[in-house]
Amino acid sequence: MSGVSYQKAIKYREYWGRLTETAVGAHLANDSAGKGINLYYWLSRNREVDFILESGKTVVAIEVKSGKKEYTLEGMAEFCKHFSVKRQLLVGGHGIAIDEFLASPVERWIE
Repeated sequence: MSGVSYQKAIKYREYWGRLTETAVGAHLANDSAGKGINLYYWLSRNREVDFILESGKTVVAIEVKSGKKEYTLEGMAEFCKHFSVKRQLLVGGHGIAIDEFLASPVERWIE
């Protein structure tokens, strides 16, 4: 829809990162609907967590990275200091492969 080809999009790291994060968010929003799973994001000052899943007392924090470089997850660490988190997920980068994550039901990550 943007008119940007796949070849161009993947070359621009920031743009590709936004597309990747949007795809993960759309998957989480669509698949969690009607299942008693709430979807949030968290931002405090300059620290953030891309997505938070909540089902009952279970909280899962998800950070999305589209590249392979090493990342510090300062937002994730800060979030976990303040909330009882069952699981921390890194999607993309050196974490869960994006295609695997997008092909999995949201319940897999809550269990």
